Amino acid sequence: MSAEAQVGLGDKLGRMRRSFRGWRGQRPFWGGLLTLLGGIPIMYFPYANLTLGTMTIRMATTAGAGSLIIGVLLVVLGLTMWFQPHSRIFAGVAAILLALVSLVVSNFGGFVIGFLLALIGGALGISWAAAKPVKEPAKARTEGSDDGAPEPAAAGAANGVSGTTDDLSGTSPDNGTNGRHRAG
Repeated sequence: MSAEAQVGLGDKLGRMRRSFRGWRGQRPFWGGLLTLLGGIPIMYFPYANLTLGTMTIRMATTAGAGSLIIGVLLVVLGLTMWFQPHSRIFAGVAAILLALVSLVVSNFGGFVIGFLLALIGGALGISWAAAKPVKEPAKARTEGSDDGAPEPAAAGAANGVSGTTDDLSGTSPDNGTNGRHRAG
């Protein structure tokens, strides 16, 4: 492989990594991953045959179907956190509830491993908040600007329209109260 091909491959991997990092930052990635991973032991252990020396232990119980349903739902909720981040609170609460139910239904929540992963994943899904967009500073206009358009504040004052600065009620959305008043 030539040096140019290796550099091209490195650039492509770097772009893919940056793209994945951007995708991961726009959703509760770790909450979804832990929830998804929590569903795997919950649905695996009731159907597994564990061998200890010459003795085979079969974990299949009457709750095997319930374990399978809980595990599949946790995997789906983990994927929901990834691909529908706006429903992260529902998915997180449902994951926590299913993790709690798995303690009773499926061999102590997949031997507590699946329970803890799903519980922490659901909590991370609920607590995740999207990053607020960064506002770019507005460019200051000079009075001798090229476009000849008046500034917005000057246009409002010239037409007799009240600006936000003369609202004394304290209920303007511009001052951040939105109708709520502070005591004292």
